[in-house]
Amino acid sequence: MFDEKLTAIANALVEHCRNGTEAEGLATIYAEDCVSVEAAKMEEGGMGPVFEGRDAIKAKHEWWDANTEVHEFTVDGPFMHGHDRFGVIFSIDVTMKDSGQRMPMKELGIYTVQDGKIVREEFYFSA
Repeated sequence: MFDEKLTAIANALVEHCRNGTEAEGLATIYAEDCVSVEAAKMEEGGMGPVFEGRDAIKAKHEWWDANTEVHEFTVDGPFMHGHDRFGVIFSIDVTMKDSGQRMPMKELGIYTVQDGKIVREEFYFSA
């Protein structure tokens, strides 16, 4: 029903997220010039909302890892769409280290794939 390459990339992303190997996934399944778009500017880090290129996305991940304590993290999906996109739902229970604020978060990631690599990711948060 869906393109095998798209399905393979989607499943690989989900497995990297579940296994904590996101850095490996970024290096192998993302295009060098990929773009990541957050729902809003990351006020705590003064970054974003747009991150251009793998290095910028890697820096965003490193900031997140250094500034949060994740208590629980679940991944639902992938949910396939057409010939070039898929979605993933992330549920996170996290404490921001600087403020000590603990909060549950749920976000939807929409990924676009071209030529066998993720070229764009967009994140949507529950209000």
